[in-house]
Amino acid sequence: MRTLFEPRLVNDAFGDPALYVDFADERRAVLFDLGDVAALPPRKLIRLTHAFVSHAHMDHFAGFDHLLRVVLGRKERLVVAGGPDFAARLAHKLAAYVWNVVHRYEPELVIEALEFAPGGRGRRARFSSRARFAREDAGEFDAAGDTLLEEPTFRVRGRFVDHEIPCLAFAFEEKARMRVARDRLESLGLSTGPWLRQLRQAVLAGAPDDTPVRVRWHDRAGEHDLVRPLGALRPVVLDVVAGQRFGFVTDLRHTEENVRELEALLRGVDILFIESVFLDADGEHARRKNHLTARQAGAIARRLGARAVVPFHFSPRYEGRSAELVAEVQAAWAGESTAGREP
Repeated sequence: MRTLFEPRLVNDAFGDPALYVDFADERRAVLFDLGDVAALPPRKLIRLTHAFVSHAHMDHFAGFDHLLRVVLGRKERLVVAGGPDFAARLAHKLAAYVWNVVHRYEPELVIEALEFAPGGRGRRARFSSRARFAREDAGEFDAAGDTLLEEPTFRVRGRFVDHEIPCLAFAFEEKARMRVARDRLESLGLSTGPWLRQLRQAVLAGAPDDTPVRVRWHDRAGEHDLVRPLGALRPVVLDVVAGQRFGFVTDLRHTEENVRELEALLRGVDILFIESVFLDADGEHARRKNHLTARQAGAIARRLGARAVVPFHFSPRYEGRSAELVAEVQAAWAGESTAGREP
């Protein structure tokens, strides 16, 4: 069954972390982490509506400048979200440039910063090209739950893990997958068309059964324009199943507390994108650097019940040895013996 959302890593496993999620039915995408994103062509960067930043280390945030350069004068709005003090860090980035003519650019670009913090309060800030990207505080919001973004077709959730600093781990959750039952559609004397998108959106939004759906299409017989109630169409036209869920986890210590946070966020995910920075033989070095080994990443994937695991964020010390890291992740995920190792 076709999914509406297509996640893929921007760079290879040795490159900066960044996960691009393309929307199949919209000219839209979201991004998790903002390191080096130069591999994305401008047309893909312009599709971005939201970018979620796990933390402000350079390899996770340095690409904001490239993104801004591409979208300035081409987009009207961009939402960028991160952890504690994120709005201040964004303000410092923007203040580093001279904006003496940007207020004349068309269209106006408004960057909305969402700042989440452990403890449940969030802050908003606004940066407009009309105001030369001067910071405008836009108040606080309740962030007591772990939902960072809620939309009709999907949600983004996040929880903080410990990397010696707070770092966000993310879950992207498609609310449902829908397949058009063409044979049953034809039995009603109907045909496919743009109206099916309206039907899907109404179902995902939880619209009541008496919601009118305008059914329009064109064929050899001419134009057709009907109105049917949602409740009559949904069970016949659509097959609805649970949506895809995937997680993006990078930069964290291997601690029981961190793993419990991941369990609360990502239990049973379909795809787990997880950092696998060092080989297990270099576990002490991983501990000093506050990163996971490949074996630890695989064991976490197994504990979460992930259906697939994609390792990334390999240390450059293993250039030419990526197969070893992948094999270590896969072995731990499969539950192969790791006798003598820390669980």
